[in-house]
Amino acid sequence: MLLTLDHVTVTFGGLVAVSDVSFALKEHEVMGLVGPNGAGKTTLFNVVSGLARPSKGKVTFLDHDLTGTPIYKRARLGIGRAFQVPQPMHELTVRENLIVAQRFGTGHSDPERIDEILDLTQLGHKANRDAATSLALTEQKALEVGKALATSPKLLMLDEVLGGLETTGKRAFMKTLNAARERFGVALLMVEHDIETISNSCPRVLVLNFGKLIADGSPDEVFRNPEVIRSYTGGDAA
Repeated sequence: MLLTLDHVTVTFGGLVAVSDVSFALKEHEVMGLVGPNGAGKTTLFNVVSGLARPSKGKVTFLDHDLTGTPIYKRARLGIGRAFQVPQPMHELTVRENLIVAQRFGTGHSDPERIDEILDLTQLGHKANRDAATSLALTEQKALEVGKALATSPKLLMLDEVLGGLETTGKRAFMKTLNAARERFGVALLMVEHDIETISNSCPRVLVLNFGKLIADGSPDEVFRNPEVIRSYTGGDAA
């Protein structure tokens, strides 16, 4: 198994952000993580990537217990993450952004993989331009994913990377992500509010509400689940 969460709970003072969540993700699997605002999705991502520590439970990645493992070591084990708000490194070119991410995540340089990523993300024509000032929003998001791919991940975590894009932009971006998955053999775990995108892209979907895992199954099963419908509408399912 690639990633396993075993009874993970996260508390901040008296607030329970994640409550007794367990699931497993296989290699090459594509999984969506959804839920209303404040459901605990980002907190769960933070636990896996190392930005938060569970109060209880355990996270295992490729049989490595991640308890106490720093972020850079998680990256070198194969955990990559792209954020909703792009974070290009200022005064560096697009290529240099990828090189810095690669060295952080792998400890070495691989120019051939950098060229592959530039080709995949369609950023090759801007490879030597300032990443912070020369890219449109869609291109910045492509670079954000490219930086994660540069770390040679086995698991790519996508934290609302489609946010702010129009429908056509989302569809084009998902084609890029699927191409990346096929080329590099990564598993995808994605948080996304757009139910259509999740339904079309993720064979398996998890739903969180108030920190609890309330559904796990195919999109059709999950989005017909009365408890899931109530979590979004606040009322009873029709």
